[in-house]
Amino acid sequence: MKFVLASRNAHKLEEMQQILSAQGIEVMLQSDIGLDLEVEEIGETFLENARLKAIAVMQASGLPAIADDSGLCVNCLNGGPGIYSARYGGEGLTDKERYELLLELTAGQAQRAARFVSVIVCALPNGDLLEAEGSCEGKLAYAPRGEGGFGYDPIFFLPTLKKTFAQLTEEEKNQVSHRANALRNFQQVWQNYQAKQ
Repeated sequence: MKFVLASRNAHKLEEMQQILSAQGIEVMLQSDIGLDLEVEEIGETFLENARLKAIAVMQASGLPAIADDSGLCVNCLNGGPGIYSARYGGEGLTDKERYELLLELTAGQAQRAARFVSVIVCALPNGDLLEAEGSCEGKLAYAPRGEGGFGYDPIFFLPTLKKTFAQLTEEEKNQVSHRANALRNFQQVWQNYQAKQ
């Protein structure tokens, strides 16, 4: 089975391929089928945005499309940046500038609980939507650590592993990350759906 990823993010593609290939699911980029669609994220929740992206790409391609909407939710920022994680601070900022802004805004905050959230939606050409969610609890680090990952990974600290996401190996990240958890939940949803067909 082939799914088209409703994103241009190569990091997301890699994570999805590593986890979903065990189910016989091949995830490909829009560019692999000559599609270049940027879906405006006007939803008010991760789920709404993931649905918008998956449905738009499925309709444009005629193929099953899978979308992930994810972000970092920080308690002391009332759950922000949340659905605005990728656009935090305005357009044109680099990942580094975004997490530096976040560190600036939370400087001096002792309460640093945070969690990454990921919602996966698969839109099928028959109109069915398959949905799953995953999260990962952690804390905001006081300074960036690690060279790996992307986005807010250098400042998301996991007390259980005593590392930031950016310090984890791919294998470690695929055990604990919000997207990995969402994809594992999605695998179950997919298996249940397949069994009913």
